[in-house]
Amino acid sequence: MRLDLLPERTGGAAENMAVDFLLLQRYPHPENARFRHYGWHRPSFTFGYSQKIAWVRGQLAGSEPYELCRRPTGGGVVDHRDDWTYAFVIPRGHALEESRAAESYRVVHEAIAACLRDQGADAVLRRPAPDDMPHGPGLCGELAEIHDVVRSRDGVKIAGAAQKRNKHGLLFQGYLSRGAVGAAVDWDRFGEALPAALAAALALEAEAVPWPEFNEGEVEGLTERYGSPEWLEYR
Repeated sequence: MRLDLLPERTGGAAENMAVDFLLLQRYPHPENARFRHYGWHRPSFTFGYSQKIAWVRGQLAGSEPYELCRRPTGGGVVDHRDDWTYAFVIPRGHALEESRAAESYRVVHEAIAACLRDQGADAVLRRPAPDDMPHGPGLCGELAEIHDVVRSRDGVKIAGAAQKRNKHGLLFQGYLSRGAVGAAVDWDRFGEALPAALAAALALEAEAVPWPEFNEGEVEGLTERYGSPEWLEYR
């Protein structure tokens, strides 16, 4: 097993969500972990699979024109207009894939925080507090969950993620708010450091690989589905 590092790509909201899901479901080398960083063609928001579209639109009322897509993972509303976005898949059979969701979340975010600290950023994991109260998914940039990456000085959330686990493995869809980092970060350097840190955490060798060849029409077909009113307004 190795960690495959995929080339960076930029896409629309529906295409980005479709590709992330295909990396979980249809990757040609399913025995390997895989990681990709990607960008957005236009200002975009995504929201968790179980959220209600009417509530989401209410939260975004007054925003500039944007693309909106429901994610295959859970979580709240994420603003992708100034973020650093990634997808990370851990295949079935790896110990971290078989661990509890809180543990896999912690390991990935520890790697992110360490890479940020290496560049002088104030980045730690949010720890449990005695007065913690459970709450439903909302605006992800505003509510820091346990093991999210935050600034130690004021608790502002820097990084969060959503997970989906099925028979193929574990999919992370994660983001970092560039503005919340609050420090001068070389994002190209960060983009090299994070996969290396994840590979070390999972005891894997990282290797740059070409973009995978999915079956003909798979990306286009799933992108069309994720861009459809039926998917967007499913709840």
